[in-house]
Amino acid sequence: MIEGFETDFENRISAPEYQPGDLDFDPSLRPKTLEEYVGQEKAKENLTVYIEAARQRKESLDHVLLYGPPGLGKTTLAAIIANEMNVNIRITSGPAIEKPGDLAALLTNLSPGDILFIDEIHRLSRSVEEVLYPAMEDYALDIIIGKGPSARSIRIDLPHFTLIGATTRAGQLTAPLRDRFGVILRLELYTPEELARIVTRSAKILEIPCSEEGAAALACRSRGTPRIANRLLKRARDFAQVMGDGTITPAIADTALSRMEIDELGLDATDRRMLHAIIEHYRGGPVGLETLAANIGEEAVTLEDVYEPYLMQIGFLSRTPRGRCVTQSAYRHLGIEPPAAETSEQPPLY
Repeated sequence: MIEGFETDFENRISAPEYQPGDLDFDPSLRPKTLEEYVGQEKAKENLTVYIEAARQRKESLDHVLLYGPPGLGKTTLAAIIANEMNVNIRITSGPAIEKPGDLAALLTNLSPGDILFIDEIHRLSRSVEEVLYPAMEDYALDIIIGKGPSARSIRIDLPHFTLIGATTRAGQLTAPLRDRFGVILRLELYTPEELARIVTRSAKILEIPCSEEGAAALACRSRGTPRIANRLLKRARDFAQVMGDGTITPAIADTALSRMEIDELGLDATDRRMLHAIIEHYRGGPVGLETLAANIGEEAVTLEDVYEPYLMQIGFLSRTPRGRCVTQSAYRHLGIEPPAAETSEQPPLY
């Protein structure tokens, strides 16, 4: 989303993006090993092999690209890789590296085997990205000193390090940068069963009484995202303390989520507003992304990256060459009668 453009998205309890209120959860709830990390079984199985092979060869791990929707644990997984490799990790983000000198300072301060984690790596500037190419491939920095005819290039050798890049928009990575990653892993949305395990684990760490049924009720409405599940756990704890005996039960979870306008499938008021807009103003679609964004007052990139993935996963929204369409499942969920299927009459033959 464009900086300075404020929308309801910034205050959504079900937004998968990091929010300041999540800070008190992060240090204690982040798993430290792959064994503790719940979900993403395919990625974990492959990472276990890559890490063990690198340790046996006493080499640094190949460069890793993690991509997928926000809130699925890309930063946590990078920290786990560093812990499993028994090396240090430096964490930064693409927008924070403004010029090549910033990247050079980070790289020259790494020790052999260390990990440099760059979040939102697709937002690196082109000049910084070009400096990164030789660093990833040849472990060297090419620095230009001076200007004009007197300019000269100096190559600085770097220790063998591992770059871990994380992005929510893999399609925006340039091909030269993407091709330099030896390990590319996609993180998928979590199942309700996996999220229930995460909620149960978080409740134990934070000493929040929570029944298995209560954890399952929160998990079903967490939109497949651990960050949202932990956030809902925090809010449900407040309702359990004030309106119950302190234990999160299915009844307390249902009360808390209903008060926050989150329905049984995890849709909040903004999701429903988006679906209603397509149904009421465009007869269920198709409608273009930019048109829809203007109608509900959101940025097109926010709709595409935040709202649509979950709505498409549960089968409420479909993308067609002509635009977005609401499915009959969404009509039924909203309690609206689906339109009758259009029939094309054949002209009579004479």
